[in-house]
Amino acid sequence: MNDEATRRSYDTVAEEYAARLHDELAAKPLDRALLATLLEQTAAGAAVADLGCGPGHVAAWLAEHGAKAVGIDLSAGMVAVAGARYPQVEFRQGDLRGLPAADGEFGAVVALYSIIHLASEDLPRALAEIRRVLRPSSGLLLLSFHVGDEIRHLDEWWGHEVDVDFHFLDPDRITSLVEAAGLTVEARLERAPYPHEAETRRAYLFARRL
Repeated sequence: MNDEATRRSYDTVAEEYAARLHDELAAKPLDRALLATLLEQTAAGAAVADLGCGPGHVAAWLAEHGAKAVGIDLSAGMVAVAGARYPQVEFRQGDLRGLPAADGEFGAVVALYSIIHLASEDLPRALAEIRRVLRPSSGLLLLSFHVGDEIRHLDEWWGHEVDVDFHFLDPDRITSLVEAAGLTVEARLERAPYPHEAETRRAYLFARRL
């Protein structure tokens, strides 16, 4: 993972990303259902982290549905845009491999398409960090990613110059890594893309900290 290139790329597109995708959950019924399932099982009063929160729309949805939401993103630009749009939500800048959060701080973690920017060798460390910040014996994880074995590179995004890689991942491997990190996978599913999305198959894992 080229941290600086990824960070700079998301800083560059932050405003446009927010403008284009702030309401994307309205057209993703399965994602909303999974998020609602996560909230229903999260301990009362426990904070919920949105890792790789981007412009904050998922964290805002969680807050609108009763969660104490905390968004964390590598990009300072994304964090700034998110904070301006959704002042009711707390946002922090941070890396998945070293999260700015206390041990056991969160009752649940959402990580939608955020691990796709990590190099393969960084995945165990990131998943260990997720386990660390989840509550023991009850903390929940909703993880999603694109299915495959390729790396797609963008050097242009909505007319902006960027330098960012998107890693497609094998669900069997990610399931094994999640369990090796000390979480139990309770559900796993895949779906085809919605008509408005990029044509990639998507996987979701629902897991719990041991």
